[in-house]
Amino acid sequence: MKECVIVDGLRTANARAHAEKGWFRNIRPDELLTAVYDALFKRNPKVKPEDIEAVYCGTANQAGMQNDIARLAWLAGGYPESVATNGIGQQCPSGMAAVEHAARAIMCGEGDIYIASGVEDMQKVPMAYDMDFPPRLLNRYKFEDIPMGATAEKVAEKWNVSRKDMENMAYWSHKKAAAATNAGKFKKEIVSIEGEKDDGTKFTVDRDQWIRENVSMEQMATMNPAYKPDGVVTAATSSPLTAGACALLLMSRDKADELGLDYHLKYVYGAMAGCDPTVMGIGPIYAAQKLLKRTGLTVKDIDVWELNEAFGSQSLAVLRELGLAENAPFDNVNVWGGALALGHPLGESGARIIITLNNIMKTDYKDAKYGVAMLCGGIGNANATLWQNVNK
Repeated sequence: MKECVIVDGLRTANARAHAEKGWFRNIRPDELLTAVYDALFKRNPKVKPEDIEAVYCGTANQAGMQNDIARLAWLAGGYPESVATNGIGQQCPSGMAAVEHAARAIMCGEGDIYIASGVEDMQKVPMAYDMDFPPRLLNRYKFEDIPMGATAEKVAEKWNVSRKDMENMAYWSHKKAAAATNAGKFKKEIVSIEGEKDDGTKFTVDRDQWIRENVSMEQMATMNPAYKPDGVVTAATSSPLTAGACALLLMSRDKADELGLDYHLKYVYGAMAGCDPTVMGIGPIYAAQKLLKRTGLTVKDIDVWELNEAFGSQSLAVLRELGLAENAPFDNVNVWGGALALGHPLGESGARIIITLNNIMKTDYKDAKYGVAMLCGGIGNANATLWQNVNK
């Protein structure tokens, strides 16, 4: 079987999904993808658009502007009609699933060069937009238990995650994201795009909008519960509504060597898992456990972890159940911050955390052997992928 390596990965900054204050409020999601694709080809001139076997694109809400965005964005960007596209839907893990599908195609010898991408604009295509839930679903679950906020509250209660611990996690997510941004850690992965400030002034967006430089534990403690009057989950401990896009250039190792391209990580394994949708946030526990069991590895064998922070409650429940950490700050988890600070454009995030993991392992953890990226998803989907330093 062939080996699949990451040749490159790029993303837009993550911006607020807000009609008045979002930096990308007048940019369509397909245009965000085009900006990332253009930058990917510009940075890798040895690879031409016509060389791509297929483009897999993950999107959680495939409706409105995001209906068949895999195909429409590719064509709207002026790219070759001959290149196949495939839209991937797995809720939040959609972008990660896109990466897995591309990696497996390469390993099976179906092609040598693929793009795996993810995109979501939660302003223009809100969660559950134009979704028609099957009435029979209500025979299994209460409808009021399925929305994301309700699941976060239920996880907090069942896994005994306190509001204070969630706020502490959010605090460190912002502190680490701000430190990484100010140190230029994200420069290699963020594509600069023209956006708009609140007053309409045009400017170059090259950093994530949600990061709070002066995050305050005291201020978070004064916030009202976001989802139920006596709840413990607030806006500060929930990932914010976000817009963003990303893409990875994946290649067979043989082809990358033939073209003289650099790479650091190779795909090892992926594991999808399902769980009760009313506690959807705990899904990464099962995905990671399945991955480790099938590869014969243990938690201690993994040097770096990227966990998408959908909510502080589910993130802490996952980390505690896996034996990774009790409370923030974490040593080897989300070392450049997480989605509570960086934002979570649903279907984009699964691919984004792989891009960030790749860059962390190329720089801060360049001697690390294994890295895992994992995330939960709405309706009880979860996913985890294992990556290995090609020199280890």
